[in-house]
Amino acid sequence: MVRAGGEIDIATEPRLRHRLGAAFEAHREVVLELPEVTFMGCSGLGVLVQARNQADRCGGRLVLRGVDRPVARLLKITGLSRRFAAGP
Repeated sequence: MVRAGGEIDIATEPRLRHRLGAAFEAHREVVLELPEVTFMGCSGLGVLVQARNQADRCGGRLVLRGVDRPVARLLKITGLSRRFAAGP
């Protein structure tokens, strides 16, 4: 499980990208906890897409959990909400 909070933008995306990459090296299914994310920019979306692609390549799965309004709205507007599994 990887937990993110605050803003996911160009300044914070390298750390999240690294944490998700390391999680997929150790596990086939990774849960990304997002309930405390207050903002996600396009670089954050890029991290999610890259992690989803990595999951697909290794036969794994990326699950987004605790997606609050700011992130849910962004995923819906961009059409990416259909690409991600949502957990309880």
